[in-house]
Amino acid sequence: MNRGTLYGIGAYGLWGLLPIYWKLLQAVPASEILVHRMIWSLVFLTMVLTMRRQWAWVQTVWQDKVTLGYLVVAALLLALNWYTYIWAVNANFIVEASLGYFITPLLNVALGVVLLRERLRPGQWMAVGLAALGVLYLTASFGALPWIALTLALTFSVYGYIKKKVRLDALQSLTAEMAVLFIPATLFLLSREWHHSAVFAHTSFSTNLLLLGTGVITAIPLLLFAGAAHRLPLTTVGLLQYIAPSLQFALGLFLYHEAFSPTRLLGFSIIWLALLIYTIDNARHYRKTRTLRQHGISPHLSA
Repeated sequence: MNRGTLYGIGAYGLWGLLPIYWKLLQAVPASEILVHRMIWSLVFLTMVLTMRRQWAWVQTVWQDKVTLGYLVVAALLLALNWYTYIWAVNANFIVEASLGYFITPLLNVALGVVLLRERLRPGQWMAVGLAALGVLYLTASFGALPWIALTLALTFSVYGYIKKKVRLDALQSLTAEMAVLFIPATLFLLSREWHHSAVFAHTSFSTNLLLLGTGVITAIPLLLFAGAAHRLPLTTVGLLQYIAPSLQFALGLFLYHEAFSPTRLLGFSIIWLALLIYTIDNARHYRKTRTLRQHGISPHLSA
């Protein structure tokens, strides 16, 4: 197994196990966990960039108002995504949260059609259609939209779309986003302290340490992912991404014993089938494109 694959498994594996960390902080309000994650992520990322001496990008970004605008929007989307996920985990909705990350790749395809006017292959249409059917089935069965899953999927998909507009690597981009959120996060913590409702520094040593560690557990998977993305084909990264929601689903079901009725199983199974079709179609398209390029033929000309 090459280093890139190990990095990818490490990144998605850590993301998949993240619910365990948030459960250890269940006594802390999700909003306070969120702002600590923002603040300590910035601290840790700043240390990493300083050790690497990678600060030349800051001046370029500061002078580019369009990029700054994208980073502000990305930061707000990420904050909403993080808050929803932390709240869902500690409110015992890990299984539904995992559904959000299962459908994210398919929502990315749908956004490509809406925002970029991309044309879908028949396999992609089938996958997106099945996923939509699965969501509709779950909605009809329970009488309400699976809003946690849809919020996570939509915020993360649009966040990914915005990130493509920013010419920064993952580490630099996240640092900039955390810098955008740093002042509001700090003011929020100061406000909680002023109203005597803050948890940090007023709780056990282990809880304080876990809050401080939110920066590390945010940045390390990101660093591993960056290493994997540079070394692996897009199709391999696409397959590895299912490790995270699969682990989340297993944790919710087997470790935390969340309810999972046969009705929900059927809805999830429809979406899993959609993912299987999507993955097979992507793999076939990648092999075809690679073969054509090896023979000096443009994939667009062969379409």
